[in-house]
Order: sequence, then structure tokens, then C-alpha cells
Amino acid sequence: MAKEIFMPKLSSTMEVGTLLQWFKEEGESVDIGEPLFEIMTDKINIEVEAYDRGILLKKYFQPDDQIPVNQVIGYIGEPGEKVPDEPPALSEESNEQSGEKTEQSETNEDAVEVKSNENGKVRATPAARRLAKEAKVDLRNIVGSGPKGRIHLKDVKQYLETEKAQPKASPLARKIAEHENIDLKALQGSGAGGKVMKQDVINAIQASSQKAQQSEVRKKLSGLRKVVADRMVQSAFTAPHVTLASDIDMTKAIEMRTALLPVVEKQTGFRLTYTDIMIKAVGTALSRFPEVNVHLEHDEIIYKNEVNVGVAVAVKDGLMVPVIKQVEQKGLTAICAEAKDLSKRAREQKLRPDELKGSTFTISNLGMYPIDVFTPIINQPEIAILGVGRTQEKPVVVNGEIVIRPMMTASLSFDHRVIDGAPAAEFLAEVKRILENPYEMIL
Repeated sequence: MAKEIFMPKLSSTMEVGTLLQWFKEEGESVDIGEPLFEIMTDKINIEVEAYDRGILLKKYFQPDDQIPVNQVIGYIGEPGEKVPDEPPALSEESNEQSGEKTEQSETNEDAVEVKSNENGKVRATPAARRLAKEAKVDLRNIVGSGPKGRIHLKDVKQYLETEKAQPKASPLARKIAEHENIDLKALQGSGAGGKVMKQDVINAIQASSQKAQQSEVRKKLSGLRKVVADRMVQSAFTAPHVTLASDIDMTKAIEMRTALLPVVEKQTGFRLTYTDIMIKAVGTALSRFPEVNVHLEHDEIIYKNEVNVGVAVAVKDGLMVPVIKQVEQKGLTAICAEAKDLSKRAREQKLRPDELKGSTFTISNLGMYPIDVFTPIINQPEIAILGVGRTQEKPVVVNGEIVIRPMMTASLSFDHRVIDGAPAAEFLAEVKRILENPYEMIL
């Protein structure tokens, strides 16, 4: 007996999965444990293995289709077994009732239209009818000026004069051209005497569409890009964002990185980056400001007992946020090694689901670009995110003198439902103080 292949429910919040690819074609043999298809959910690609042995009899969905969980997406069975041509509905009874209503509604509309055509009679004067018959004009195409729409002789004459001024065209061709804004004068008719027919207009529409398609590129918003887009919209329109910015003197942070570079590289094989230093500084500040290290879920503020910092990583067609857990307990060497490993596997889309979950705060670093300040969007259910701009030398006043210092701007976006401006400013000031006195992080 053929076995159903279901869209799996991989988390308690998962409602829809995006099909990325099939690893088998219809008619190919499938063994238990073989990768069968790949889906996208929670910002990660997951290969789903086969639970049955046999032949892939049917695939109902194609790549980029968004499919509800528990939906049948195919069948595995023995050669020649019969399976439905269409995927079984999740609620067959409901769909059948809906289909019956739609079919009944369409039938009723058709019946009304037929009744109108059979019993309706065009009101026109005898003279108007005679001229229309001689000119082979359908009175149904003429708008009458008389009482109750009665067509007079002058209405037929006016219609004929208008027709002479316009290219010859069938009523259907004229109607389609008017709807699609096609100039009939630009078309060469294939009918008798050069009359423009329906197919002539359709050909013109298709040619125009092909020309437009050749001059533009369209790409469906799908997969990871669709997931990121949906979450950004949800965050932007549910959390009242407020952004604070502060300039940070990175002189001592640069000195510390320069001193630690050979030490960290010798132990890990990786170069210590400013992102690594930012992760440690933010983790230290979060441990001192537990009111920022929280989640907002429905109407509850959940204070987290771990400081887990997510780092936004640009990947193909989207963004991933791998998480460094328990930052407050780790030194710069451990953070550097873990951050490099997670970033590399994020770009290769080889992260495990648990490595993308559990963050309590996120850092988005655009310091490698000529960007000074930006307003990052909160990664919900977190309540704050730090945007990091570039570091550049600027004139600043130190002890009453103008000096040149390497300055960086940090932008803190926070959810004003959970935290007010003053405590948010105090948290950002603490991050600034730690980065300007960074050696306390390694004590």
C-alpha cells in the first residue's frame, strides 16, 4: 500500500515549510534513511529523510512552494500503485463544501445570463433596425439615447460614423483592445479587408509582454529571503522601535586587539576581530543590565538566566543570526573561535537548528562598509539590537584639546513597550564605557 509523504512539523511554532528541492524524481527508488527532499524553516535548510522503502510515485509540489505542515506532498509505494492525481486536502469535508458552493454559484450566474439573452429584446425604432440590418451592425453594440435605452436612427448613424473613423475590428477584438489599452490602428488585421480579429489583439499583447520580460528580471520572494522579509515586517510593525546612538573612542580597544592578535591566533588559528570584542563587551554589559537581557512573549517579560548573543551574518539571499551561548562565561579566545566557526557554517548553510535559537540580544555589524549610523530592526522576541558602524579617525576634544581619535558609532534600537529611554541610554553608556576601557573584559 502506498505511503504518504508529509510536510513535517519541526517545531511547535512551525505552520508552513518552504520546499527547496527534491532529491528524487518520480519513478526512482527510495530507501529508508535516504535524503528525500529539503525544506526551509526557521531560517535554516533541513534535509528530510525517507521513512519508507519503495518507488517515489508522486510529487505534488515544486521548489519554492509554501506548504502547510502535515500536508501530503507525495507518495512512496510499489510500481504501478494508484495514487490521487491531486494532493489530499487537509480538511477534505470543508473543501468539498466550499467547492459545492462555488460550483452552485457559478451555475446560478450562468443561468441568469442565459435567461437574459433569451428573453431580453433590444429596444429600437423600425428605422434604426432597418439601417442596422443594411449596415450589418449588431444593435446590442449600440447605446440608445431614447427612453429606457431605445435606439433611434441617429444612434445607428453616429455608431457607423465612429466605426468609419476607427480601424475595422470585430466587437470582441475591440473590447479586448480597450481593456488592455492596445491601439487598434497599430495592428494589421488578419480578417477580411484587413479587419482586426481577436487573435490579432492577443498576438499583440503577447509580443508586448515578451518584450517587457526581456527588459526586466523578476525573482519570486521566496525561501530564506521570504522568511527574513516576513520577520522584519512583523518586528517593525509590532514593536515600537526607538534608536539611540553614541560615539565610542576605540583607541584602547584597538591597542588591546593589536596586543592580543598573536596570542589568540596562536591558540585558535583565527584572527581576533572587532566583532569578537563587541560580543564580549555587549555580553559583559548585559550581565550588568538584566532588564535588557529579556524576551517579550505575548504579555510576559521573561528574564533570561543566560547571556546569548546573536550575530547577524549576511548569506546568499538573506540573513542568518547564529548564536554564541553563555557569553558572560567565555573569554575572547573562545568567542573568537566559536564566532568564526558559526559564521563559516552559516554562509555554507550548515548550521544546526539549535545554533540559530535562544539569543537574548543581537549585534549587526556594518563596520566593514562606509556606514556610520543605521537603525537596525529588533530580532524578536528580543527587545534590543546593537548596530555597529565603521571606525574612522575624527577630531575630538580631549582634556580641552582637539585631537584625532578612532571613533565608532553604535546604534541601539530597543522595544519601547519593555524598556524606557533612560535605562536604554544607561545600557548603551555601559557598552561605551567597557569598549573605552576594554582590559576589564579579560580580568
